[in-house]
Amino acid sequence: MASKTQNVITLKGSTEIVSEFFHYGLNSILYQRGLYHADTFTQVQKWGLTMLVTADKKLQDFLSQILSQVKNWLNDMTVEKLVLVIKDVGSGDVLERWQFDIQCDKTMNNDTKREADMKEIKDGIRSVIRQITASVTFLPFLDTECCFNILVYTDKGCEVPDTWGETGPHLIYNSEEVRLKSFSTTVHKVNASVAYKKCD
Repeated sequence: MASKTQNVITLKGSTEIVSEFFHYGLNSILYQRGLYHADTFTQVQKWGLTMLVTADKKLQDFLSQILSQVKNWLNDMTVEKLVLVIKDVGSGDVLERWQFDIQCDKTMNNDTKREADMKEIKDGIRSVIRQITASVTFLPFLDTECCFNILVYTDKGCEVPDTWGETGPHLIYNSEEVRLKSFSTTVHKVNASVAYKKCD
């Protein structure tokens, strides 16, 4: 009976899982790409992996504010994609664009329960996180001072907090793109990819 319960998912449960993935995934990108000093990250265990998360209070607050809103949109099924862009501070050029496309099964509501293989979901998340970790083997070395921005795409007419600003898509011209793995909770599906500026 216990295993049966474990393999049932709700909209709220799926939202929690995807929100957690974004929390650890964004931290992993910032660590792997060296945007913050390595000693400002601490190790935690999650999904059977050793993950690195920031101990920088300002960065924690910034990510928490964004992901708290994304969590609301995941639960409302009004979010389409989350993008992390890495820019050269000096030139303003976009060097990398990490994109997470989100598909939502809008037949689900807060009262619906569905069969889901929790082991399969965790395996899928682990695969994406491992690819983020391995990305340093093919992405160009970031040898300039860089900053990052997070873009969130929602359905039209979606209410956006006053503190959030409008921005362009931050596309990279003359880019290479690598498709990463995807995972699905059966309620939300996340497809990941990274585009980067080709070396001259």
